[in-house]
Amino acid sequence: MSRKSLVVIDIQNDITKHYRDIIDNINAAVDWAAEGDMEVIYILHNNLSAGTRTFKPGTKGAELAPELKVVSDNIFVKTKANALTSEVFSEHIRVNTINEFYITGADATACVKSTCFNMTKAGYTVHVISDCVTSYDLKKMPAMFDYYAAKGCEVKTLAEYMNVSVSQA
Repeated sequence: MSRKSLVVIDIQNDITKHYRDIIDNINAAVDWAAEGDMEVIYILHNNLSAGTRTFKPGTKGAELAPELKVVSDNIFVKTKANALTSEVFSEHIRVNTINEFYITGADATACVKSTCFNMTKAGYTVHVISDCVTSYDLKKMPAMFDYYAAKGCEVKTLAEYMNVSVSQA
């Protein structure tokens, strides 16, 4: 039996630019997923590069943002853009036969992009919830949504996934 999961990527204290614009949508997606018996998974980025100051393991900046609704203990750490490089995360989805993912998070041009690309390449079904993804450069968002679609991801708003018309959302 296959399962579905909502994945929240890198909504951490060091993502200060624009995540507050989507946090309410992400929290609504978390509720939707939990009510729909989907597994909710959180991905944390840890930056191991010596010359950077953000996402350092053990710092407040590497913690999940306090506004984020956390409904599970499924919190996995990655050190590269692609979430599948986290062996613990990859093993978790394999063992739990999760093969369909609804993606939310930051950054659309980096970690979300790499994760979506590599998930579709690995044969998973990937849905990008467009109003639950952000970037440091918002002008690039339309091109990123086109990129995701071209790579095999479905891109819709949360309201569309929830089967609610946009006018009612």
